Amino acid sequence: MIDEKIARLRTYQKNIERYVRLLQTTLTEVERQYIERRLTEEQSAMALLSASSLQMAIEAKIANQANRQPTPNAPE
Repeated sequence: MIDEKIARLRTYQKNIERYVRLLQTTLTEVERQYIERRLTEEQSAMALLSASSLQMAIEAKIANQANRQPTPNAPE
């Protein structure tokens, strides 16, 4: 699952880089609007995936720490 998310993040990043390069070229207004819209969509999708991945990592770390802590009043 993590490998899939990393691959998706890389794809979003490559698409964003491509759209930024395209915006530096001569385009019609319709083409520019389309590319700007796609750029925004890719950035939003990447931000959502990054945020969800970060949240999962934080939750996993908290769960791991909770599992390692000895329970109070438990014999050692």
